[in-house]
Amino acid sequence: MTDANTTGANTIAVNDPYLWLEDVDSDEALDWVRAHNAPTVDELTGSDRFAQMQSDTLEILDTDDRIPYVRRRGEYLYNFWRDAAHPYGLWRRTTLEQYRANSPEWDVLIDVDALRQEEGENWVWAGASMLRPDYERALISLSRGGADATVVREFDVVSRGWVDGGFALPENKSNVSWIDRDTVYVGTEFGEQPDGESSWTSSGYPRVVKRWTRGTDLADARTVFTGSVDDVAIGAGYDPTPGYERHFVYRATDFYNSDDFEIVDGELVAIDVPSDASHAVHLNHLIVSPKSPWTVDGVEHAPGSLIVFDYPAFQSGDRSHHVLFEPDEHTSLQDFAFTRSRLILTTLDDVATALQTFEIGTWEPTEFDGVPELATVGVLDVDPENSDEIWLSSSSFTQAPSLLYGDATTSVAPIKSSPEHFDASHVVAQQFFATSEDGTRVPYFVVKRDDVTTGPTLLYGYGGFENSLTPGYLGVTGRNWIARGGTFVYANIRGGGEYGPTWHTQAQKAGRHLVYEDFAAIAGDLVARGMTTPQTLAARGGSNGGLLMGVMTTNYPELFGALVCQVPLIDMRRYHLLLAGASWMAEYGDPDDPSDWEFMSMHSPYQRIRDDVAYPELLVTTSTRDDRVHPGHARKFTARLEETGHQVRYYENIEGGHGGAADNKQSAFKEALAYEFLWRTVGAKGSL
Repeated sequence: MTDANTTGANTIAVNDPYLWLEDVDSDEALDWVRAHNAPTVDELTGSDRFAQMQSDTLEILDTDDRIPYVRRRGEYLYNFWRDAAHPYGLWRRTTLEQYRANSPEWDVLIDVDALRQEEGENWVWAGASMLRPDYERALISLSRGGADATVVREFDVVSRGWVDGGFALPENKSNVSWIDRDTVYVGTEFGEQPDGESSWTSSGYPRVVKRWTRGTDLADARTVFTGSVDDVAIGAGYDPTPGYERHFVYRATDFYNSDDFEIVDGELVAIDVPSDASHAVHLNHLIVSPKSPWTVDGVEHAPGSLIVFDYPAFQSGDRSHHVLFEPDEHTSLQDFAFTRSRLILTTLDDVATALQTFEIGTWEPTEFDGVPELATVGVLDVDPENSDEIWLSSSSFTQAPSLLYGDATTSVAPIKSSPEHFDASHVVAQQFFATSEDGTRVPYFVVKRDDVTTGPTLLYGYGGFENSLTPGYLGVTGRNWIARGGTFVYANIRGGGEYGPTWHTQAQKAGRHLVYEDFAAIAGDLVARGMTTPQTLAARGGSNGGLLMGVMTTNYPELFGALVCQVPLIDMRRYHLLLAGASWMAEYGDPDDPSDWEFMSMHSPYQRIRDDVAYPELLVTTSTRDDRVHPGHARKFTARLEETGHQVRYYENIEGGHGGAADNKQSAFKEALAYEFLWRTVGAKGSL
């Protein structure tokens, strides 16, 4: 292997003996996968405990008593549903009156299991985009095996059939959105462009958006905008709200920055907000939440503020505005949503959620009743054009989810609830704070039976892309880990968004070490409090959290007895060359830039594996069909560890996409595999 400081990704590639494992579907690579899957399956799946955990997990995932979450589209409520009889799912709808009943009558529109059998394809549902305002047509996305790349087809909701000669796209990471019944915006494979470049960005997403009219060849679609190959993605959308019809184009220059435009009389007119800001145009209002300090009319607004402007006036140069939210050291803005007359803000106060409401136009604070305390509450669906109807989710670590329904001007009340999947009557959830290496207080939650004082502990973390980890019901973890005597820990480390944008931005690129120092600090704090020992402490994470597990393996091996590393990034020297990796350089850095690689090399697990260090027990999992984080990361990590004399359990699902599983049965197997591994490692040490 080459040294971590070798420059140039191509040099690394030439000297990488496991580069062949990046060839996803080659016979040689898949033979390696099968040879590694077999001993893991043989070792971990033969016990009664594994069988029970797999059965329990599948029961939880398949139960008909769980909430059928819905989205209103016109007069109907739409739901996608999987159960034991329909493992790949039903797209269906019902009325509100029926939905209120204990056993609603559902009108099935698409049976994915039947479609798979009829067409001989391993279809996995990937979503439906419906045409406003009548919702009689839909663009259906279907994935082969759960990949991000999809096939798109037009569906007639009234006749319940595919539209003959309708809009259709072959398998690709396309984007497509409705303009009207006969027109869409589309970004997909258009072949070589006039500038001699591809239709795709280096991140693997469309760089060209076109306006496509029904009945015409895709090749004849009119180009609306072409971005740079170095952009992340290009797209366009249409707002059909009566009286406020507008066309928009966006150009994502990296994962966190975009240039946004309105199309006015055929010309692109910039929306002059900071490129890293979240914003929305609703009616004649422009709502902006900057991610960095933003000075408006001589006043500096903090990252994570929420500011409202008159949109037409803003576009004419008037910066008069109203501040709706200002963060502090404990409180952050997480999301906002519109109903017909209200703006709803979701905030966090030391990771506890709250809702604030404002009357649109006057921006006066309002209140509505029925939102539970001491629960994580989120807005699931609203109808910003026609009503103040609002759907909320509510849950906690120990309280099963409930679905709240009501009017944003008055109150909400439970309309559906999920069954309890484990006995939480003697389970407690507590929040603690660890002190990281730089003195920052980092919160984490501990969930355990009240009779458990110390023993096997599972620490979960992510720490990236401003994703906040908030308390939510632990059905599968509760049954397989907590009820059996394990302690579960939820880490709110930097890189997430729990304390607003700066909780994330300080951990980007050269600040990435803060993510790992925070996680290590929590691990140390758990031991210092006597809740566990390094031998009985495990950690688990996937995707960016899988990178976190890789760094714990190579940089902090003494802190853990076992690690579950799922769909991970591992080779940070080449991650930007694999699938969607280039789109994440704003998060991690550019390894081809020597100044970036200087700090990245300290946290690239693949280059830091050594043969003279004792690593924790490891389970590494991925999916062959993951076309977001390349399975080569997990494969090469395992191969390099084995080369240096370390034991690794490895499992790669042939289907599943980035989620690792294409159906509930695969999910149940994956979960049982992870928990069986944990009980055999840190669980066994804890019982000695």
